[in-house]
Amino acid sequence: MTRSSYIFTSESVSEGHPDKVCDRISDTIVDAFLAEMPEARVAAETLATTNRVVIAGEVRGPESLAGNKERIAELARGAIRDIGYEQPGFHWKNCDIEVLLHAQSADIAQGVDASGNKDEGAGDQGIMFGYACRETPELMPAPIYYAHRILQLMAKARHSGQAPELQPDAKSQVTVLYRDGKPVKATAIVVSTQHTAEMTSDEVREVITPYVREALPESWIDDDTVWHVNPTGKFLIGGPDGDAGLTGRKIIVDTYGGAAPHGGGAFSGKDPTKVDRSAAYAARYVAKNIVAAGIADRCTLQLAYAIGVSEPLSIYVDLHGTGQVPEERVEKAIRDMVSLSPRGIRTHLGLNRPIYARTSSYGHFGRAPEADGGFSWECTDLVDQLRSALS
Repeated sequence: MTRSSYIFTSESVSEGHPDKVCDRISDTIVDAFLAEMPEARVAAETLATTNRVVIAGEVRGPESLAGNKERIAELARGAIRDIGYEQPGFHWKNCDIEVLLHAQSADIAQGVDASGNKDEGAGDQGIMFGYACRETPELMPAPIYYAHRILQLMAKARHSGQAPELQPDAKSQVTVLYRDGKPVKATAIVVSTQHTAEMTSDEVREVITPYVREALPESWIDDDTVWHVNPTGKFLIGGPDGDAGLTGRKIIVDTYGGAAPHGGGAFSGKDPTKVDRSAAYAARYVAKNIVAAGIADRCTLQLAYAIGVSEPLSIYVDLHGTGQVPEERVEKAIRDMVSLSPRGIRTHLGLNRPIYARTSSYGHFGRAPEADGGFSWECTDLVDQLRSALS
């Protein structure tokens, strides 16, 4: 039986977290390639440590980028500057940046590229999951949604100058009590944030408390809520100077906070021919539309692919006992309604655009669709079709 009352926790990390610095650099490179060549291929991995960044991977695109290490390095510096790192141990202007990008493997290219009667194949095998639920208006699980929201508000205050004491590196964690399957309050809140040297722990808590209270529903924080703000004490050395970072190491933060399965593939640094990214976006898109259409209160959707093969090997839907129709009917409707081949996904969601740097922090899901096509997978434009097909 499904538990109706329980406690569940999710965490988020800020744009200045060392792993997120790497995600941002990798996605900035993806955007640059797609801006010049929408069909470019990019798999860019970044490592960052004290005043050093290493960028490695495979690309196929315009020589102005693919053969220009200095330009790639400048893109990385710009990303670090935008995040706000101007610290002795990690500074956008003087950190050492090594670029080790090389041409995409011809063996992979022959399986992925369209040719003759062969449609474009998936860039790798794998499984991808999408999820949606009614816990928030954005149809996201509450713990991860509010953990992101805390850090988004803190980052906004830092960038605007409203809270100059805050530095780029930060983490949050929200523990939520569920009653009858619905989130009702926060039992514990954890925030760790890098700060300027003169601040005490009490002063840090005083600064961040308004943002935490703004982020969460008003009734969710009471006298029983446990707070941990910088529980280890001072947090002065942060970002890649404090801890090495790598692209793709925060995949649960990027998705559903552990409330749903994860296929294991990271998103950042990958162009949208990579189904790790595009099919995970498509799975969220379909799951969200199913819940938005009132077909279920919760939906988990799995897609599976083989390298070089166009169509998904399987589509699996679980409505967690909340569905208005059998899962088999939903699976058939999805196949009839949306092309889930790599090319079909990219065309339907308009993914061959420079829209990825903005996804690199505060989650790839639960964000508002943007006018230039950013977060297109959050649109609910299938609702009427699904209702008609499944009525």
